[in-house]
Amino acid sequence: MSSSDFRHIAARTEAGKAERLFRAAISAFCCLPRPSRREIAQIEDLTLPLFDGVSSEGLRFAAAALCECAYPPAALVRRLCDAPVDVAAPLLIRSLALTDIDLIALIGRHGLPHARAIARRRDLNPTIADLIHALERPTLVKAASPPAEAPEAETAVPAKVDQKPRGQAAEETRQRLRSIMLADKAAAEGSLNPSARSGTYAKLRETALTGNAVFFQTALADALDIDFAMVRARMSVADYSALLTALRALDIGEDRAFLIAVAIFPSHFPHPQAIRLFLDRYRLLHREAAAEQVREWKAEAASQAIIEARRARANSDTPTAPERPAARFKAG
Repeated sequence: MSSSDFRHIAARTEAGKAERLFRAAISAFCCLPRPSRREIAQIEDLTLPLFDGVSSEGLRFAAAALCECAYPPAALVRRLCDAPVDVAAPLLIRSLALTDIDLIALIGRHGLPHARAIARRRDLNPTIADLIHALERPTLVKAASPPAEAPEAETAVPAKVDQKPRGQAAEETRQRLRSIMLADKAAAEGSLNPSARSGTYAKLRETALTGNAVFFQTALADALDIDFAMVRARMSVADYSALLTALRALDIGEDRAFLIAVAIFPSHFPHPQAIRLFLDRYRLLHREAAAEQVREWKAEAASQAIIEARRARANSDTPTAPERPAARFKAG
């Protein structure tokens, strides 16, 4: 049964019946010990069209039911995690379907409420824990752990704080984010994003991580099918606007686009608010508008190539100075 069939079923039912269908589908799916890919696709096709018509209570039921699921429907889990934290909390705390990349993106989109729930996860990546700490207490630095056997008289002395320079701490966090990017190869291969499946994202990621701007710009020029000189000119600006446009035109997912941007422009993301700003800008940039901008770059590159070709031809066709005919018209 296709998603259009499910939408037709939903349209014929009242809101209460749609919610009962949503709950029944979730309950039936959770009873499957090892659902197949087809069954996972079917539950997503059934529930996602009904999602907007389900009450908060129904969504909380789904989140609670799926949070312990060993093989959850990823698209439905992501949709539930974008709901308010009172709905999403069970998944944010316990779901194994959320990768480190997903968690970073959720913190960037939803801020402190989701971050606090994510902080309760077991075995949370230390880098993500640091991001949450910075978001919750941005003006404080982490206190050093007190000695194991400190005398009672010293308990009233304030703990020493880590005086690590803020820039150094930010750079260490970015380096750890890059390590998360490298660990995300398997997730990239299983992504629903066509550009990720074709290897475009993987190539951009690997060249970005080399730290060599020319390698990345070459890969980006190949992906966009555009002249390298044009890409180099666009990427040499001080902000990431051109990079954002290029990645959006390639239909790279927002979390993966952010990770590439971190590798290329690490100094632009010193705190979680900067991450949120990037994700907001990326989400608001329509893909067709980005594609149109890339087409303008191609037209500009082609125009420059034509001008340079004409200039070279004109230089090569410039006639040499003719012989002076004075000798043939000598007097006498």
